[in-house]
Amino acid sequence: MALKMEAAALQAFLARDFGQVAADFLVDHVDDAGLTLRLAVAERHLRPGGTVSGPSLFALADVAMYLAILSRIGPVALAVTTNCSIDFMRKPAAGRDVLAQARVLKLGRSLAVGDVLLFSEGGTEPVARAGLTYSIPPQQG
Repeated sequence: MALKMEAAALQAFLARDFGQVAADFLVDHVDDAGLTLRLAVAERHLRPGGTVSGPSLFALADVAMYLAILSRIGPVALAVTTNCSIDFMRKPAAGRDVLAQARVLKLGRSLAVGDVLLFSEGGTEPVARAGLTYSIPPQQG
């Protein structure tokens, strides 16, 4: 399936429609295989003990899958998460960005299913794994 949105268009969409979180994320790469999204880790993302918080990792996984789906269907702001299951496997490094590698496993007319692996930048072992399902609104007209 041909991409409907490239990295620059996805980043612009985030800035326009989700300005409250857009500065936290950078689309590193998008192609037919999936999308890589970066969380620019800052002090606000850390929890006691010097690690990236679970809510920050969840947000990264969710936004990565959302953008991976939009790269295929175009700028559909009302596509929403209907399910997410996340496994936290290792402590992410506090001093490094976290990268999410998202891939769409099934893209239907009304549902999309995918998975996301999260890595501390430079690491080879995932710090978390998420499985997500999104609802895609019916096309207008």
